[in-house]
Amino acid sequence: MAPKVLMVAEKPSIALSIASALSGGRMSSRRGSTDVHEFESMFQGFHAQFKVTSITGHVFSVDFPSTYQNWQVTDPVDLFKAPVLKLESNPKSHIRRHLSHEARGCNYLVLWLDCDREGENICYEVIECTGFDENEAGRKILRAKFSSVTEKDLLIALENLVKPNKAEALAVDARQEIDLKVGVAFTRFQTSYFQGKYGNLDSRVISYGPCQTPTLGFCVQRYMQMTTFKPEKFWSLNLHIIKDGHELRLEWERDKVFDFDVAVMFQKLVLDGNILEVTYVSKKEESKTRPCGLNTVDLLKVASSALGLGPHVAMQLAEQLYTQGYISYPRTESTAYPATFDFSTVLGAQLSNPLWGNLVKSLLADGFNKPRIGSDAGDHPPITPLRAANEEMLGNDAWRLYQYICQHFIGTVSPDCKYTRTKIEFAASGEIFHCIGQHVSTKGFTSIMPWMAISEKNLPHFMKGEKINILNVELHEGCTAPPDYLSESELISLMEKHGIGTDASISVHINNICERNYVQVNSGRRLVPTALGTTLIRGYQCIDADLCLPDIRSFIEQQITLIAKGKVDHVHVVHHVLQQFTQKFLYFVKKIENMDVLFEAQFSTLAESGRLLSKCGKCTRYMRYIATQPSRLYCISCEEVYYLPQSGTIKLYKELACPLDGFELVLFSMAGPDGKSFPLCPYCYNSPPFEGIDTLFGVIKLGNSGKLGKGAGMPCFLCPHPTCRHSIITQGVCACPECMGTLILDPVSAPKWRLYCNMCNCMVSLPHGAHRISTTGKKCPDCDSTIIEVDFNKKTTPLGDGATLHSGCILCDDLLHSLIEMKHGKSFFRRGRGRGRGRGRGGRSRGRGGFKLEDPKMSFRDF
Repeated sequence: MAPKVLMVAEKPSIALSIASALSGGRMSSRRGSTDVHEFESMFQGFHAQFKVTSITGHVFSVDFPSTYQNWQVTDPVDLFKAPVLKLESNPKSHIRRHLSHEARGCNYLVLWLDCDREGENICYEVIECTGFDENEAGRKILRAKFSSVTEKDLLIALENLVKPNKAEALAVDARQEIDLKVGVAFTRFQTSYFQGKYGNLDSRVISYGPCQTPTLGFCVQRYMQMTTFKPEKFWSLNLHIIKDGHELRLEWERDKVFDFDVAVMFQKLVLDGNILEVTYVSKKEESKTRPCGLNTVDLLKVASSALGLGPHVAMQLAEQLYTQGYISYPRTESTAYPATFDFSTVLGAQLSNPLWGNLVKSLLADGFNKPRIGSDAGDHPPITPLRAANEEMLGNDAWRLYQYICQHFIGTVSPDCKYTRTKIEFAASGEIFHCIGQHVSTKGFTSIMPWMAISEKNLPHFMKGEKINILNVELHEGCTAPPDYLSESELISLMEKHGIGTDASISVHINNICERNYVQVNSGRRLVPTALGTTLIRGYQCIDADLCLPDIRSFIEQQITLIAKGKVDHVHVVHHVLQQFTQKFLYFVKKIENMDVLFEAQFSTLAESGRLLSKCGKCTRYMRYIATQPSRLYCISCEEVYYLPQSGTIKLYKELACPLDGFELVLFSMAGPDGKSFPLCPYCYNSPPFEGIDTLFGVIKLGNSGKLGKGAGMPCFLCPHPTCRHSIITQGVCACPECMGTLILDPVSAPKWRLYCNMCNCMVSLPHGAHRISTTGKKCPDCDSTIIEVDFNKKTTPLGDGATLHSGCILCDDLLHSLIEMKHGKSFFRRGRGRGRGRGRGGRSRGRGGFKLEDPKMSFRDF
């Protein structure tokens, strides 16, 4: 029996490319959690059955056990010694089952994950998911190393399979554990401390990161240089002459002086002489060398400075181009091409391009140049184009990035740019002036990269000793200017120089400080620190400058590299680094008042923020509503903060109080014309009154509370209190047809009454124009739904004899069922015991039959 080979790629598109290349296109495909492509071919000298499938990035995420998730009961310092688990992400749970199923009966597992440290780490996640054990007879694990998804490279990779690299995987594990523990400990402490005191902090989470914070530090450092800069006036001489009918402005050798009287003296000295003498004439053949191969950092810098694409977007586009087979792997530190690189084939793929096809043709005909010797980091070759494309195929931004990659590659094998540089020096009363001319003889690589072209300037003919009359000498006044805000391109250079992040993570760290409102991206993609970002860095500097300087992170990255090379034990490195940060954290907590002084000067206290809204259930005094994110209520008397859902509006709900704790209810309305509105108790929302509520319903991340771990975030529509008139028990009508949730009566939707699901976006319109609709607490004998009571408008009542009051079940009562419609959702399940409709196929719990709803605005009655 032929052995079975399971191959796993990192993305479905790459799995398809691998299967197509190895099978010659003769394969069958079937659906799964991700597609599975099957074929038969030769493998290591024998006939084998192949299955090629994929994952979608990391299967597991690193996190703390549930006992450490509650912010209120866990001291952040305990996180440094807390265990760390690799947890299966809920959206990825099907991937594990899929891999386990496909691995059954297979003899070989071949891993085609991205060829970097992160990919190596994912290799071991896949191994765990498949349950493959090399110690088991007849089983073997192999690793494919490739830099592009061309058929040639994939076939070469298949012929040169290696063992997965455990050391590189452990290096990623070490970095993940360090970043998690350090980042979460500082973040939890900072967020709890400052958001508990200040109302206008415009950030949900005041985060710290061993890479993120030094990245922000570079931006703030430049900002501080700007604000402390003291301009100085300077003066310079601009001397003009006429030669052969051409007026020339000469440069002063001194450039500028900072004393006005001295500048006037030099001007008078030159004017008094009135004659220039040519003292030096130089002509020199010079060249501008072609670029080295393109690595990730250089690509990101050009994308930001020249294409206007932020690093995060640029990397997403590059990944897209790679998975589609247009470019080689975009994460590389190398600028040197391998000795075996096939330049002719890569150039040949660009012959059909109308923009540079002719240039490529001449390079292939006349012979292209050998690229400059760059840096070989031992990872991947430089980024190169692999096949032809056009703007219509790729879209505007992806095309511009692809176009630059093509131009850069062609530039690396083009001749150098050659030009003649002429310099003429003049003397007048002892002062030296000069002018420079340039004439290009060979455009070379600047033909394909015109933005790097030499500016031509032709000079008249001068002879040494020649005397020339001065036309005029202008005294130019100027002023020294401060540096501009740091550009993304400059920031990337600083991060690379100081070892902050890797080619794979630099874009992520920059994106983080933008998303967390520490900096804003202005015109020219310059990074302007916000008040929060500046205050944070100044705070770190006055407590422990190491927390925002690149030195520690640079040291950590050096240690991570040693782990990847197998030179140090990853457990020892993690232990040593965490010991350092534990001491720094304890000192930071002890000295937090130093940072607090800066926050106090910049932000408003909770007592000064917001407006009075609802009563506290503990002291019965009014609490302040603070609308800036994170949205929350603050009781001045009790000094307690109660977080609220985000991205919506909050107002008082009929001055009604929660029967459990006496807190006045507020009404939260989600954004949008069809946004849900629901009441909630501020105290119950932050401290759910029933154990296991998050397990029963899942964590409801309606806002800050869910994200920050300050309770499950339980609004009234999840509360199972048996007598409260706002709970799911009294306001729930029936099970949601789309999920395991419940359809709840929207209490403030009149006159457009509706039900909404407390779990998904399903929404049901009830009879419009009714004076009142309410739940009755009674159950339908057929389907167990709650019976509702509708008080119709007298003018539009569908009831005979002018009657307006009607009670019934929206599913079983023919009149009510004809008056309702689903506005959002994919299907509706009619419940009950027949009534001439039947249960259909695909029934769910409680005997619901399935009916597909093609038009979301069609009435349920149509089925």
